[in-house]
Amino acid sequence: MRTWTANRHVAAAPQAVLDAICDPESCRRWSPVPFDLDGAAEARLLPGSRVRVSGQLIGRRVGFEVEVHEAGDGRLALSAHGPVALDVAYEARPAGDGSEVRASVSVRSGGGLFGRLAEQATAALLQAGALGHAVDRIARTAAA
Repeated sequence: MRTWTANRHVAAAPQAVLDAICDPESCRRWSPVPFDLDGAAEARLLPGSRVRVSGQLIGRRVGFEVEVHEAGDGRLALSAHGPVALDVAYEARPAGDGSEVRASVSVRSGGGLFGRLAEQATAALLQAGALGHAVDRIARTAAA
């Protein structure tokens, strides 16, 4: 399992950051990987929430089961299982005139040949800075 992190100062309060990362529609705008919600989602991600999402990965439509483990007190932690397994955490803490946001994504293969290829493709996206760009989009969403 490999882990990527990104840290940014955001000109918004931690609660505004949490609101941006816990709103399923907002997530679609800042996510490092474009996805569609499959079916209805709650208005806000809450601990215990489960949603199914899908998107394109290396030219193939794939689905993920997402489970929210934590969503409050400036933190969102979730796991997503599909051809790639992801452990994701976002944390916003007060800092000066806004928040310090820390994001981390751990990636491992979901199994099989396609899982290994999907893991490598996901790792390449993260290595190229996709997580940092996602945090930048969170900053713009939270500050709006």
